[in-house]
Amino acid sequence: MTDLWKLDGVETAALIRGRKVSAREVITATLARLDAVNPTINGVVLALHEEALAAADEADRALARGDAVGSLHGVPATTKINLDQKGCPTDGGVVAFKDAVADRDNPVIANMRAAGMIIVGRTNTPAFSMRWFTDNELHGATLNPWNRNHTAGGSSGGAAAATAAGIGAIAQGNDIAGSVRFPAYCCGLVGLRPTFGRIPAFNFTATGNRAISSTLMAVQGPLTRTVRDARAALAAMSVGSPYDNRWVDVPLEGPPVSRPIRVAMVVDPAERGGVAPEVAAAIRQAAGWLTEAGYAVEEVSPPEFGAVIDLWSRMAMDDVIAGLEPSVAKLGDQAIKTSLGLWRAVFPAREAREVLVALADRDRLLRLWQLFLEERPLILTHSCAELPFKVGLDLVDAPTTRRMMTAQSTELAVPALGLPAISVPTGIARGLPVGVQLIAGRYREDLCLAAAAAIEARAGLRTPVDPFFS
Repeated sequence: MTDLWKLDGVETAALIRGRKVSAREVITATLARLDAVNPTINGVVLALHEEALAAADEADRALARGDAVGSLHGVPATTKINLDQKGCPTDGGVVAFKDAVADRDNPVIANMRAAGMIIVGRTNTPAFSMRWFTDNELHGATLNPWNRNHTAGGSSGGAAAATAAGIGAIAQGNDIAGSVRFPAYCCGLVGLRPTFGRIPAFNFTATGNRAISSTLMAVQGPLTRTVRDARAALAAMSVGSPYDNRWVDVPLEGPPVSRPIRVAMVVDPAERGGVAPEVAAAIRQAAGWLTEAGYAVEEVSPPEFGAVIDLWSRMAMDDVIAGLEPSVAKLGDQAIKTSLGLWRAVFPAREAREVLVALADRDRLLRLWQLFLEERPLILTHSCAELPFKVGLDLVDAPTTRRMMTAQSTELAVPALGLPAISVPTGIARGLPVGVQLIAGRYREDLCLAAAAAIEARAGLRTPVDPFFS
């Protein structure tokens, strides 16, 4: 069998369990693909050839012995350089951290291994993982395999570019302001942001306490080429760990909801404008596909969408970002210094008490949205109001940064409330991927996945792609 690197994880695992192919054959093919295309896109910044082949051989021996194996046994995967992986640097794209080698796996990476995934490489991020563009002084820029002039997304841009180009079926990413969903959108992938507390994570190399708003908003999640892989990866990654006190043991399938499932379609959140015609068309097309699949779609907005969008900056700018600013000033590259400085120009510092007020507002708004989602269990909207940004757009000036923040409104609103959401591609516009986002109530990833599958079935599969730069 040829082109094993093209297969998704579910099919790959089935072929390996059925002895149709060996894990070594799959990993060999994936590493050959990595060697062929990664020099062009720079999605993987640390390839793990020897380790991956050794793991593949052990996976084949386990099957030969008749051992019980995980659900994704032998499936090639990648991990992000801002998470601890035993024997690898947790450098986060920062030169000063290039020798910060972890001596144990972050719980989510341990879960990936326990499910049988074989890690073939570590993927790139922007410095400190706080841009929507993946470029840093330590590893260089990651290029979008669809078009080198447009961002692959951030901060999981390396994960997205690699997966879209066929380097691994499942990529681990993390998301505090769209860092799973936006790269997936930019590269034509499925990006799942789970509910706050669904997937455990803890970096043993970290020093100091996490910011409060970070503990409420930062989550781990998969980037995949198919919805069924996102479902399988979620199940694998969400096994509990005592190292993350946020983790909650909730079934992956929630109780039945009334049929037809009602979907609230929002083309222009809070009527803030700037929605590209291609994006608006994608939302309406997805609404039509969901209607064909038996959903009841209506154009209605959840309560106070604008206030929810604004929560992110109210909570995070003077908590997460203020905490980062001294480190960025001392250790950051010029791009992160400029980008973060423009964020601060758009959102000037406030008094510390403002964060507490924002947290109180979050409680009220989350209650309102949960009540809304009882009636309409899904919200259909954009992942980004624009097509993938031109490279370096966040380094221009404060008005441009403000425009980007408006375009990313839904990327910010979802983490502010700790809700699950999925980015799913719908097609191609001007040679670039375009797609939509589905949002559900807490711990209802199952509803997001089912609706995304309905869209995927009609949109068709478009990745992996060979890097092509226009």
